[in-house]
Amino acid sequence: QVTVMESGGGLVQAGGSLRLSCAASGNIVSIKAMGWARQVPGNEREWVGVKTSGGTTNIAGSVKGRFTIFRDNAENTIYLHMNSLKPEDTAVYYCYADGSERYWGQGTQVTVSS
Repeated sequence: QVTVMESGGGLVQAGGSLRLSCAASGNIVSIKAMGWARQVPGNEREWVGVKTSGGTTNIAGSVKGRFTIFRDNAENTIYLHMNSLKPEDTAVYYCYADGSERYWGQGTQVTVSS
């Protein structure tokens, strides 16, 4: 069993930056990758990016060049750095961890004002 918990959401103006954190706990040795997705009410959840246990980072084309993911192994935490934010980035951002199954966090709201 793995638990992930996000933090760091909030309100930011367009063009600004925000950093989200995601801390994993439980059976962390089973985690193969941790990543982020986002969802706007009424829409499907959109994958944002992933950091594998081997250190590989993949970012969705829609946010590539603006978003990146860093990892702190000592803290079992990944970070989503979001720059040049746009109003269309407004969503609930979810962290996930891939172990024996995919574990999701509760989500954190990011609102970008124009």
